[in-house]
Amino acid sequence: MNVKNFFKTPIYSENKLEFLKSLNKASDKYIKKSKSSPMNKAYIKKFGDFGTSYHSTPLTHDNDFLDFKNYVGEKCFDFLDQYGFDMQQYRLFFTELWVQEFSKKGGGHHNAHVHWNQHVSGFYFLKCSDKTSYPVFHEPRTGARATKLQIKKNYTVNNYADELVYFKPRPGDLLIFPGYLEHEFVLDHGIDPFRFIHFNLQAVLKGMAKDDV
Repeated sequence: MNVKNFFKTPIYSENKLEFLKSLNKASDKYIKKSKSSPMNKAYIKKFGDFGTSYHSTPLTHDNDFLDFKNYVGEKCFDFLDQYGFDMQQYRLFFTELWVQEFSKKGGGHHNAHVHWNQHVSGFYFLKCSDKTSYPVFHEPRTGARATKLQIKKNYTVNNYADELVYFKPRPGDLLIFPGYLEHEFVLDHGIDPFRFIHFNLQAVLKGMAKDDV
């Protein structure tokens, strides 16, 4: 059988340990500030540290994240260029860049979602283990979802028939994927720390973008 694969959804990954130590240190103050915010303090006082996710403010203008931002920007540009888009007509810029950490007592998670009007999304994992949460990606083709057949019982995971694929991260892992790809984070049990950076980028025709990557 001659098989050709079309309508692929690429997910780029690499382990980039060079940023791990410095970005964890740079993130500490943001996570500490988020935990001490009036809203989070009130929640913790009433319900305890369970089921929460501590988010930083935007990191796009923090020089401690500049080298990482530049590296990711170049990778995302190459990602779209290799995907087949004429990136010479576009400038790519960050719309969002933030760090988040799930609660120590567990319950942290994110429901399935996409980030509106973004062309590239991604994660950089700062703290994780085989006992922490991990991202799950959803089948992006509506037609494929609607006509899904029963999967073989002995079928290996993360393959063509799957509606969901998952990625078990290691500290220092960088993931880059199309902005249309729906994703979620499974329930974290609070056994080990779980912290990661999330980013989104948008491609705009040259002459229209205000900030380049």
